[in-house]
Amino acid sequence: MITKSSIENLQNHLDVVDVISQFLEIKKAGANFKACCPFHGEKTPSFVISPSKQIYHCFGCGVGGDSIKFVMEYEKLNYPEALEKLASMVNVQLEYDNKNEKKQDIKVLENINQYYQKLFVSNNTAKQYILNRGISEFSIEKFEIGYAPASSDTINYLKNNFLNLADAKDLGVIDTGTNGLYSRFIERITFPIHALNGKIVGFGGRTITGHNAKYVNSPQTKVFNKSRLLYGYSLAKEKIYKNNQIIITEGYLDVIMLHQAGFDNAVATLGTALTAEHLPLLKRGEPKVIVAYDGDKAGLNAAYKASVMLSHSEFEGGVVIFGEGKDPADMVQEGKVEELNNMFNNSQNFIPFVIDSIVNKYDLTEPLNKQKALKETNEYLKTLNPIYQDEYSRYIASKLNVNEKFIKVQNVNQSRNEIDLSQVNIGELCIIKSILDNPTRLEMVLDRVESTMFEYHKNEFDMLLNDIDNPSLRGILLNERLETYDDERLKNELRVLLFKFYEKKLIQVKYDTSLQHKEKANLIRKVKENLMQLKRGKLVDYNL
Repeated sequence: MITKSSIENLQNHLDVVDVISQFLEIKKAGANFKACCPFHGEKTPSFVISPSKQIYHCFGCGVGGDSIKFVMEYEKLNYPEALEKLASMVNVQLEYDNKNEKKQDIKVLENINQYYQKLFVSNNTAKQYILNRGISEFSIEKFEIGYAPASSDTINYLKNNFLNLADAKDLGVIDTGTNGLYSRFIERITFPIHALNGKIVGFGGRTITGHNAKYVNSPQTKVFNKSRLLYGYSLAKEKIYKNNQIIITEGYLDVIMLHQAGFDNAVATLGTALTAEHLPLLKRGEPKVIVAYDGDKAGLNAAYKASVMLSHSEFEGGVVIFGEGKDPADMVQEGKVEELNNMFNNSQNFIPFVIDSIVNKYDLTEPLNKQKALKETNEYLKTLNPIYQDEYSRYIASKLNVNEKFIKVQNVNQSRNEIDLSQVNIGELCIIKSILDNPTRLEMVLDRVESTMFEYHKNEFDMLLNDIDNPSLRGILLNERLETYDDERLKNELRVLLFKFYEKKLIQVKYDTSLQHKEKANLIRKVKENLMQLKRGKLVDYNL
């Protein structure tokens, strides 16, 4: 069982925005962040994440909670499993009451990486290959380039250094075959892959012995998912945020050489195409995305698929295609840094790139092919924002040399899941939100306000008094359309609330036939006195 102190330590290391952004595409929205809720279908974001409160809430379906709750629900994990998942994400070591309970030690990866780095320095073949590619000693150190030896050497290193073999297997360093344990990386140059927090989660390896598989990556593990990671991101993120631009390439060497040339915002996919799982990572800082791929068939196809996906998600940026068998690493080695800079600054926007890619598939001299191209471009256009539809319908007509009337567009009607504030009393909700925002303000209201004074939101105020952490109140706390009052404004709004209540109370008492004359006179006196004090700007205690 995970210890309470260990859980508390983990919670202190968690940031709800960082956690959720690794699973969802989020956007800044005032002081908070928004996303499309993953727990119910929607097109308009109603899922709000509060960095100040460290909670999330969906105004569409009502789900909400903290980082742990999100991982439990999203990954379909129980509580201990979610804790272990989060601990691996932020590199926090959990402690267990049962000392024999298995704990995964990701330091195995760090130790293996250091081992590979030492071997690289002494392996002339590996080092010469890297130097011949134009990579400097500084870059070798910066990217921690290493060398994986024969399988038996890696196994012996793990055993001799008393590293947990089960952990090494779980983390993708070794595996079990028909002949026993073997290393996943054999006689390869190694490139450590880091998570957002900079911790090693896996490796990429390039053969230097002519193996059929030129590149291999670590297998899927609890800490390594190649579809959510980008090589070099932990080193590039500061520059990405500063320059508001990210360059996505196809390989490790491209990233290293681009960084060496001053393009410190370059990253690479890990032997896979750009996928929807990468989008949350790409959205961090909302940079312009430059897809820089090779001009071969595979590169063009990958660029096309990436452009379709990125245009659907309304990313800014564009595509750069390298021709003549060159790639970014080659151009840096040839000293063509200025040419590279011009290419990145003059990338082709995603939408026209997709349209051009579709059109270029067809021989437009044939009317039937022109019709096929028209149909395919129309289908793509209909998936875009109406503004883009209008803008690029002319572009398609021009490319196909047809009348614009043949370009069919449609408006996308998006349903909104935000709370309809016209059906509620905003003033009452703002008072409740202001107290939720700063619970010390409860002292201001405890002896002065009771739930009957709320005309519309009595239940919510009762919840606040009974349990200020009630999950049902999250929607009020995170609703950006509700104002949060400062202390002075809150006092004024409370006076307004109290004044309305005592005005109504005065009328009720005057016409209450059940009261004795003396009792009625006494109540009227108290109510009038309260009204007088409120007019003078004072908050009055409830005394009826």
